[in-house]
Amino acid sequence: MKLNAWITGAIAACLGGSALAQQPLTEVTFGTNWIAQGEHGGYYQAVADGTYETYGLKVTIVPGGPRASNRMLMTVGKLDFYMGGSMIQAFSAVEKDIPTIVVAAHFQKEPQVLLSHPGQGLDTFADLKKSNDILLSKDGVATFFQWMKVEYGFKDEQVKPYGFNPAPFIANKASVQQGYVTSEPLTIEKAAGFRPNVFLLADHGFSTYSTTVETRREVVERNPDLVQRFVDASTIGWYRYLYGDNTKAKELIKRDNPEMTEELLAYSRTKMKKYGIVDSGDTASLGIGAMTDARMKDFFDKMVKAGLFKADLDYRQAYTLRFVNKGVGLNLKQ
Repeated sequence: MKLNAWITGAIAACLGGSALAQQPLTEVTFGTNWIAQGEHGGYYQAVADGTYETYGLKVTIVPGGPRASNRMLMTVGKLDFYMGGSMIQAFSAVEKDIPTIVVAAHFQKEPQVLLSHPGQGLDTFADLKKSNDILLSKDGVATFFQWMKVEYGFKDEQVKPYGFNPAPFIANKASVQQGYVTSEPLTIEKAAGFRPNVFLLADHGFSTYSTTVETRREVVERNPDLVQRFVDASTIGWYRYLYGDNTKAKELIKRDNPEMTEELLAYSRTKMKKYGIVDSGDTASLGIGAMTDARMKDFFDKMVKAGLFKADLDYRQAYTLRFVNKGVGLNLKQ
C-alpha cells in the first residue's frame, strides 16, 4: 500500500510539473528610452539566452528614440515596464502626481561625462570652470548643470548649445562637451585622432541611479510576482551580458539598430565594466539593480540644494526596495 501510494504521488508530481512547464508565458512589453545600444545589453541578453522565458515571461523590447513616447505609453498602460533615466524623472513624477514607481536600478552610476581636450589646461574637473564654451543640451542644463553650479561654482554664461554633433568640440580646443562614457569618447577618437579627457559626473558626486526599471503603481499592487520575475530575470541578463557570452544579445541589438557596430558594442561593455556603471558599490553584496534609502536621500538632497525640487516633496514615493537587494545573480559574476 505504501509503495502504491508513493508511485501515485510521484506520478501526480510529474504530471503537475509537466502542466506547469506547459503553462503559457506571460507576455510583457518593456520600453527603452532610446534606440537599441550596448547600454541596453542586459535586457537583450535576457531575451537572447532565454532567461525571461525561464522566469515564465515572453518579453518584447520596444526601442525608444527621438520620436518615441515610451514613458508616456507605460504611464497609460500601453507598456508594462519602462527603462528610465536618472532619478530626476522619478522625483518629477511624484511632484506631478504621476502614478509610476522605480522598482530597480540597473546602473549604479549615470554614464554622463564631460569631455575636454588634453594638454589645454583642462585636465582636471576643477579646470573645466576655466572654459567659456561648455557644450550642453537643454536637458543637461536643466539637470546636472544646475548641480554643477551649486556644487562647483560653474556659471550659466559658460554654457553653449550642444547639438549632439562633436564637430564644434573637435574644432575648439578650449571647449568642453557632454557625452556618455560608453560612446562619445570613442566617436571623438575615431573622428579626430585624439583621446579626450573623460570626467564621469558620478565620480564627482552626481549620485543618481540610472537605467531604472519603472512601472505603474497598480502593477506593483496587483501583480508583484510579475514585477519580481521581470526584475530578477533582467538582473541575471545584466550579469551574463557583462561577464558571459553576449554574442546573441549583440545580434539582437544590431537587428533593432542596424547602425550599431561591433566596435561600439565592445567599447560600451568595456567602459561599463571599467567605470562600474552597472556593477559597483552596493551591488557587491546586494546584487545588480541595488538601491538604498541612503543613496536616494543623498541624491534628493543635492537636487533640492540645486533648486530642482522642494524639500517637502515625498521623494520616497518614487521608488520601492521591495524587489531588489536580494543578491540575485551574484553567483554568475566572474
